[in-house]
Amino acid sequence: MSKRLGHVLPVHRLRASQCRRAPSLICQKVQARAFSDVQQHSSNTPASGSHGFVQPRGAASPGTASASIEELEEHLNELFPPLKFPPDLAARILTHSSHPEAVQRHNARLSFIGRRVLQSYLLLFLHGSPALQPVHEYELIAARAINTYMLGEFVAPHWELGRVLRWTPVHTGPLSMAAVQRENVRDVLGRLGSEASRSVGMYKVHGTAVEAVVGGVFHQFGGSVAHRLFHTRMLPHLLLPGRSEGLHDVFHEHALQVCQQMGGPNGALVVPS
Repeated sequence: MSKRLGHVLPVHRLRASQCRRAPSLICQKVQARAFSDVQQHSSNTPASGSHGFVQPRGAASPGTASASIEELEEHLNELFPPLKFPPDLAARILTHSSHPEAVQRHNARLSFIGRRVLQSYLLLFLHGSPALQPVHEYELIAARAINTYMLGEFVAPHWELGRVLRWTPVHTGPLSMAAVQRENVRDVLGRLGSEASRSVGMYKVHGTAVEAVVGGVFHQFGGSVAHRLFHTRMLPHLLLPGRSEGLHDVFHEHALQVCQQMGGPNGALVVPS
């Protein structure tokens, strides 16, 4: 019986010895499907929240009610220079389907694309790592490293997405809406601990935004830029030594080597051909 890495999600086991060609095939399919999805879907489809209802235009927007499209664009441009995000794309990336403005645009489809791009890049990384062993299970490693909640808890804070992300909590529990509106959502929930953050869906929403950033970069700037962003701006934040969450410890050294080969955490995202 093979040695498991742990029990986090019920997944189908995919062994390295059985799927040596899987990453390259997945990568090819992801790129073709991603561009098709973006081109085929209308940008004005009404959005529904997690409970299947359309948010009213007049609903309160916590924390980022005053964030304009220009501010969203500026945040992404400053976060990932020299990339220049079109205003509509920036607004789409940083608007969750729970927000009133989601009737105009939201990030659900970009996050769908981003998840598959992330899965492709992680599989390619694992497949080429010298630390890979036959007992390692691709899907279990991916489920731990790049699930939406992990991205929301460990990547989104480094990108300061909570400062600008437009979304509406499912409920605020002990929080007053006035208090949430006066302060950054993450600052308020941070004082209440991780359980409160999970109860209002913050990690899930922020993780969705991280996925949408990757999907937006892949769509607008191409796979090479998105690949460098994955290795220099994201994967280093998912190295959590000694913990069950994040990328498995045996791959940390190789992840850091790849990051350094690409210029480190602040390495250039656009490399002249």
